[in-house]
Amino acid sequence: MSDPTALPPLPSGRSPRVLLREALLRLLRGWKGLSPVPRGMVWMALSGMSFSLLNALMSGLTREMHPFQAQFLRYLFGFMVMLPLLARAGLAAYAPNGVGGQLWRGAIHTAGLLLWFLALPHIALADVTALGFTGPIFVMLGAVLFLKEKVVLSRWIAAAVGLVGVAIVLVPKLSGGGGIWTLVMLASSPLFAASFLITKVMTRRDSPEIIVMWQAFSITLFTLPFALWDWTWPDARQLAWFAMGGALGSLGHWFLTLAFRVADLSATQPVKFLDLAWASLLGFILFADMPAWTTFAGAAVIFASATWMARAEARTPRQPAR
Repeated sequence: MSDPTALPPLPSGRSPRVLLREALLRLLRGWKGLSPVPRGMVWMALSGMSFSLLNALMSGLTREMHPFQAQFLRYLFGFMVMLPLLARAGLAAYAPNGVGGQLWRGAIHTAGLLLWFLALPHIALADVTALGFTGPIFVMLGAVLFLKEKVVLSRWIAAAVGLVGVAIVLVPKLSGGGGIWTLVMLASSPLFAASFLITKVMTRRDSPEIIVMWQAFSITLFTLPFALWDWTWPDARQLAWFAMGGALGSLGHWFLTLAFRVADLSATQPVKFLDLAWASLLGFILFADMPAWTTFAGAAVIFASATWMARAEARTPRQPAR
């Protein structure tokens, strides 16, 4: 009698390495066959996953030191993570086509981060994630007003349905309070949206690596004075967490910049609503935090919105590259 637990035999003459290589090639062909918008949405989803991990990490660290110092160290380590790339390629390889735009983007993003980090230790992680979903609306409005993007009806519908899902999750939690800190967190959204709009413009002339490098450098520079305001020396454990946070942040911004480079800004925004799923799963794994039924209901609506958007965009004929 054969062993029911035995693995099926490999096809004759094909080793596991060959099968793996063939699977990767099929995956690569499928990736290359995607139109720009679904590809941008994948990059956006990976960005959201990275930032959800980062948010959980920073939420704990801002309870141990001043939020402005935590903000500075997060971007300092993000910059340090990229220094080996800078050393290998040289300064010339990371020279942008216009330093002014990079610095303006860094200044505006810093302003949003000051508000965001200031409110972070006073708001639950799930609420932080949900409040961040207001950003796509500002981004889509800015894309229409300033970048003259044509936002098709399906994108507005996907965003509206996604916001309904966010409301299902958020409203019961906000009814219990939040006070001024909720407003402070909300005030950061239009600033982040402005930063993302500038990023979209810069992707037309600079590579994602250059944009992420200059963001890390400029924000580190601009946040240093605020960090010195109430400085306490971090211990070895905190430094290790900040090193991980720097890597996650740089990776998240790299994914984000790739998304902005391959697709319209407004097309990628509905996928941001999937961040709620990442945050809920992360809270359950790390903190054994079982989300309420409203979180599951809202996440289902959000996931349906993003999935429908991806399928609709995949059926749209490709446009010639501009």
